[in-house]
Amino acid sequence: MTKRFSSPRLVVSARLTNLAQAAFGAAIALNLWVNPSLAADPFRNREPHQIGDQTEAAFKAIFQQGNYPAAQRYLEQALSKEPNEPLAYAMSASLAYGNKDWAKLDTYSQKTLETGQKLISSDPLRGNLYTAVGHFLKGAVIITRQGTVNGVPQAFSRLRQVYEYLDKAEAISANDPELNLIKGYMDVLLAVNLPFASPDQAIGRLEQNAAPGYLVDRGIALAYRDLKRYPQALEYVNRAIKTTSDNPEIYYLKAQILKQLGQREKSQQMIQEAIANFDKALTKKSQLPGDLVKQIERERSSAVSLKNP
Repeated sequence: MTKRFSSPRLVVSARLTNLAQAAFGAAIALNLWVNPSLAADPFRNREPHQIGDQTEAAFKAIFQQGNYPAAQRYLEQALSKEPNEPLAYAMSASLAYGNKDWAKLDTYSQKTLETGQKLISSDPLRGNLYTAVGHFLKGAVIITRQGTVNGVPQAFSRLRQVYEYLDKAEAISANDPELNLIKGYMDVLLAVNLPFASPDQAIGRLEQNAAPGYLVDRGIALAYRDLKRYPQALEYVNRAIKTTSDNPEIYYLKAQILKQLGQREKSQQMIQEAIANFDKALTKKSQLPGDLVKQIERERSSAVSLKNP
């Protein structure tokens, strides 16, 4: 554990809020529903686990469709009908973060932690996994409320607990696809920002053992984008588009990659293609958070400024 955090605390803790949104996408856990008709598991083809249908619908609305208003409606039902499902709380925390509702972010982060802890006795893999996710979200709350400098000691302690519980889950089932998606996203984002970690090893974890595939492809595309390995990033974002073609966030990611690659290669064609993908993302701006729409519009304007007169 010590080797993971030998770099300065400030750098590690400053990434917590960015890491949180990636982790939300991987959060899903065992629910107490027993009706087999409600069984659904986006991670496993064999021995699927059951989650509530409202939680599943919210998951698909966010990560397959990029439709946040629909996800909010499903989550309202999930919190009422499926109160033992950690994914419902984790996704609710994600929406609260996007809306800058820090009180709800705190509440749903705490509920994620509590439901994870309750699962440890009956389902050690998911119990430890979602205890880790809960601590992760609580660390994001600390940074959001106290700022990077003031929140460093507490946030750093939370990050240690994240990996403590992830290690416990890994000891139970090292090849579990759900575990590897969550841990893979965290490892990738740490690896591209910290000098002591291996990005290729983290990407390998995602590619070899994680699921569902569209979130694997998206995570790897993000990693290659941040590593400035744009051709590889473009390959994986195109793979993600094939399976989640209705999600405007995927076109936003592709636009970012094309813009950076176009700048590096001085390609007006790529810049124009980037603008087209920004525009494609914005055709569904009504289903995206307002702050995200503003960010896409700013980046589109920046791409337009790169065009030759």
